[in-house]
Amino acid sequence: MTGKARVLVTGTGAITPVGADAPSTWSALLAGKSGVRLLQEDWAPGLPVHVAAGLQVDPASLLPRTEARRLDRGEQLAILGAREAWRDAGAPDVEPERLAVVIGTGTGGVLTTLGQDDLFERSGMRRLSPFAVPMLMANGPAAWVSMDLGAKGGARTTVSACASGAEALSLGMDLIRAGRVDVVVAGGVEACLHPFTLAAFAQMKALSTASEDPESVSRPFDVRRSGFVMGEGAAMFVLEREGFARARRARAHGVLAGGAVGSSAGHITASDADGQAAAITLALRDADIAPRDIGVVHAHATSTESGDLAEAEAIGWAVGTHAAVTATKSMTGHMMGASGAVGALAAVLALRDGSVPPTRNLDEQDPRVELDVVRGESRTGRWDAALANSFGFGGHNVSLVFTRDRGGVQ
Repeated sequence: MTGKARVLVTGTGAITPVGADAPSTWSALLAGKSGVRLLQEDWAPGLPVHVAAGLQVDPASLLPRTEARRLDRGEQLAILGAREAWRDAGAPDVEPERLAVVIGTGTGGVLTTLGQDDLFERSGMRRLSPFAVPMLMANGPAAWVSMDLGAKGGARTTVSACASGAEALSLGMDLIRAGRVDVVVAGGVEACLHPFTLAAFAQMKALSTASEDPESVSRPFDVRRSGFVMGEGAAMFVLEREGFARARRARAHGVLAGGAVGSSAGHITASDADGQAAAITLALRDADIAPRDIGVVHAHATSTESGDLAEAEAIGWAVGTHAAVTATKSMTGHMMGASGAVGALAAVLALRDGSVPPTRNLDEQDPRVELDVVRGESRTGRWDAALANSFGFGGHNVSLVFTRDRGGVQ
């Protein structure tokens, strides 16, 4: 069972700043709706950052109280997204040992860590939650989802900053190709909206401090971009070995045809066009896809000048300038470890539905960005292959290639 067995995407789930599930998220992205809002929390005054892309629904309210109280916010998101994806896939009847979970996160249970530390400083150790340790563990989301689904084929966690969710999908694909499992629940999650994290990123000059019109702050590829907007959310997928999925007559949203995980080994935070282009090229080779066959690109495009320009250069080198490019962080903000998974969601659904979301706030495209970036309204068409990029601090470069499902075992 070794080799490049095809991997189908049979289930999707999401909870994002623009939707409480995958269908509503997708509809909002196609409509160009923004989830960026003014910070209204009592801790917001005094911060240099005034906007963020928080969730429109409290995930704790969607879970039984006894379950929610023992989970970090990120773990709540992972459980909700995974359950939705599992239902969407038709709850595959798979042996526990042939089912694995891979979930990426950039910061793990940082809200629990910071909150419990504050409580310890104020009130001492007796007030700490007995659930604090499993709530703050970076592997918590994968562990809880594995227990929820009874997955005994492995519960793995990818931690590669903003590329974590995309790397989780790549690893899930590799597990299926290697014949170790038949089904993988994979994705990314992040919940880190907190004064400490916002202040820390602001100190790096990475976040936009604009606030006059919150929905217009996140501006990938635009000449007036001023930094990214921090967001939170999750996206989960059910990946299946094609033979297993066809045997149970599962519907497929698309095919995860290939991927590559590379490292620039240069600067800890700076973008590197060479490393990004190398990851894209390897992903295309892995999928046996020619650059000209890529019709859609979901760009990482965080809305920083250096990052946007490096990626535009990498896409131009490795793919060309013919593909329809979208940057949905213009609507969702940057969901850190979840962003790569949400980008993958947009890529696979764009192929399925023949529609590419617009890049919001692209009023004047930077002339140095020589790409066909979709703006204004969603673009319709018929494309066979899509690329989704995800890059993270530390030089992590991940590219995924999706293709339309044509049916039949190949």
